[in-house]
Amino acid sequence: MMYLYALLFAFTVVIVLVPIVRQFAVRYGFVDRPSKRKIHDEPVPLSGGIAIFLGVIGTSLLFLDHSSMFRTLMIGGTVLVLAGLIDDYYKSRSREFPVWPRLVAYIMVALVPVFQGIVIQGVSAPSSAAMILFTPAIGSIATVVWVFALINMLNFIDGVDGLASGVCVISSLTLFAASLIGNQPSTAIVAVALAGSCLAFLTYNFHPARIFMGDAGATFLGYTLAVTAVDGTLKGATILSLSVPLLALGVPILDTAIVFIRRLTKGQGLHRADNMHTHHSLMKWGLTQVQTVSFLYLIAAVLSLLSIVVLLALR
Repeated sequence: MMYLYALLFAFTVVIVLVPIVRQFAVRYGFVDRPSKRKIHDEPVPLSGGIAIFLGVIGTSLLFLDHSSMFRTLMIGGTVLVLAGLIDDYYKSRSREFPVWPRLVAYIMVALVPVFQGIVIQGVSAPSSAAMILFTPAIGSIATVVWVFALINMLNFIDGVDGLASGVCVISSLTLFAASLIGNQPSTAIVAVALAGSCLAFLTYNFHPARIFMGDAGATFLGYTLAVTAVDGTLKGATILSLSVPLLALGVPILDTAIVFIRRLTKGQGLHRADNMHTHHSLMKWGLTQVQTVSFLYLIAAVLSLLSIVVLLALR
């Protein structure tokens, strides 16, 4: 019942806060304005990330107290939301915020779980009880790379109404199931809080979206999923169980890989924003926004189910 209460609490916080932050954004012109690269025709408020952040942090504080997981989310999440709000402010003025300050912030945030002891420790063969332990330096680098990558990957797929929030619901529920199987209650609380927050936000964000989460929300989602995966399945994984978080987060990972390959073959900068993502391609082929999002939901669900099958098979 504790997990159900956590989900309902997070859902309630976000469902109540979204109209409030939306009204604030509209009043002060904090909106995402249409451009050639974007697919919406009218300005849309850019403040949903604040509600998602408060939903996850509030639930974590209520059910986890001041654990290392809570401190990790609070410190890293606060930095990401503030940096994202600055980026979103530039967007609302039809300007681009420089990429390097954001990258520095992302790297600093990716170090937070390391200092809180949430680190990838090593891997073991599936048929052996022995584990290959990473040195502290290697484990820390692997964790930072993983967290940094997921922060950016979730941000990359936030380009169609309801895509990032819906995929996050599927991924977080998968990590919740993995945490229950692994008897990790604190990680399960964070995962279910994230699912409840994103599910509530999705009621406002599904097409036609009445509010966007902005960079503040997308980067926080990526960070929370990354930290949850490390604490839940990556700390001391077998070689085969490494596939569990990779499958659970398969849609943003595959999308990023495809986009980077395209950019490299065309000689473009990897950090340059464009319309080469999977959701853009699907819409160019004639799918509507709802069809595109539904198709990617299906892919995410299939990959998540595969990850649970792998996890159960390894037990």
